[in-house]
Amino acid sequence: MTSRRRETRAGKIGIALLLIASCAYSTIAPAQGASKTWRCGNTYSDRPCEGGKTVKVDDPRSDQDRRAADAGARSASTHADQLERSRLSQEKAAYDRDRQAAREARSDALAERRMALSEQQARERASKSAGDPRKSTMSFNGGSSGKATGKTAGDAPAHKKKKRKSRDSDAG
Repeated sequence: MTSRRRETRAGKIGIALLLIASCAYSTIAPAQGASKTWRCGNTYSDRPCEGGKTVKVDDPRSDQDRRAADAGARSASTHADQLERSRLSQEKAAYDRDRQAAREARSDALAERRMALSEQQARERASKSAGDPRKSTMSFNGGSSGKATGKTAGDAPAHKKKKRKSRDSDAG
């Protein structure tokens, strides 16, 4: 059983070494042969293509020039990020203003509709009351509000009330 474990470990180590060697070879081999770059339309490749042209990719700039260019690119990138944040905040503010204006416009339109409806109802009430005879405002209940009889103070007393009194006097 111990010898079998050793064989398994040795096999795994061998496979690992083989994989490491193949990876090392595969990364070194293309780097040696990749002396040309091809432009194929709008893409670049390390293999020739139909209608492709070779492109020089060597950078003739000095290290100082490269660092200055990188610093300029970083500065431009941070400035672009600031501009984007500014633009987004302005767009949000404009969106919020538009929403608020729309909300106010809806509220104003609703208030106008309510006002027009109340004016129309007032005109209808006025025309209706102008055509009907006015009811008496005097109450004959002795100043009570008419809660017992179900009538309001503006209603004229009915003849039934007199009949009730006469019934009560006849019964007693």
